[in-house]
Amino acid sequence: MTEATGEIEVVGGTARDRLGFVQPYTAIVLFSGGQDSTTVLHYAMQEAKESGREGTVAALVVDYGQRHRVEIDAARTIAKVAGVDLLERTFDLRGLIGDASSLTSDVPVAPRGGYEDDENVGGLPNSYVPMRNALLLTIAVMAAVKHRATWVFTGVCQTDYSGYPDCRQEFIDAFGEMTNLALPSSLDVRVVTPLMNLTKAQTVELALRLPGCIKALAHSHTCYEGVVGGCKTCAACKLRAAGFGEAGIMDPLDVRRAAQAASATLG
Repeated sequence: MTEATGEIEVVGGTARDRLGFVQPYTAIVLFSGGQDSTTVLHYAMQEAKESGREGTVAALVVDYGQRHRVEIDAARTIAKVAGVDLLERTFDLRGLIGDASSLTSDVPVAPRGGYEDDENVGGLPNSYVPMRNALLLTIAVMAAVKHRATWVFTGVCQTDYSGYPDCRQEFIDAFGEMTNLALPSSLDVRVVTPLMNLTKAQTVELALRLPGCIKALAHSHTCYEGVVGGCKTCAACKLRAAGFGEAGIMDPLDVRRAAQAASATLG
């Protein structure tokens, strides 16, 4: 079925302009199904609503060979709960970097994230995936070009960033400059980092102000060990717990899991 809409042609429910670009979105949110990217997704949705562009935000999840498939499952669930389209892409990093990271191999995640005793790349926690954010942001920009979106949102944060160099503002600034050089001047794609200077507690407080975000966070996944609901002992789980604790509210993931356990007991 084809429907003419000015210079846009709708084919099978997908809008394309005369150059063949798919055009249903104004913003792409790089999405992992985790706490930060879930918060950023709802931030982008609220921004779109307030500017009269409600329904034009899409989430993008990349299967890069991460060891825990629960991340992809969480992304799918949250996108459905939030009512946004989920774009799924694949780029397997296991063959490229393998055991250079515990997140792309079967190497155990080092205790405490590897701060004291890990000998990973550059002395960083062994959960660090070399160049991951550069690759994921590049894929997100490609998706933005395809969909003629102006904004790419990501949840990187340099306040609670575990030492990862590709979560710093200077990296984002450099990536933005590279993007400008790599794309023609007719294409304007900008990277937005709403959480860059927020602590985990401040991120929780932001989530409380965003419609639907707390509900979605009940389905998010943070654990480095891949435990559904969290192992509560890895560095990622501890950071998440500290953020909710400092904000003075119970983690909605724990609330949902407790309710499920109570329901199973009564049943």
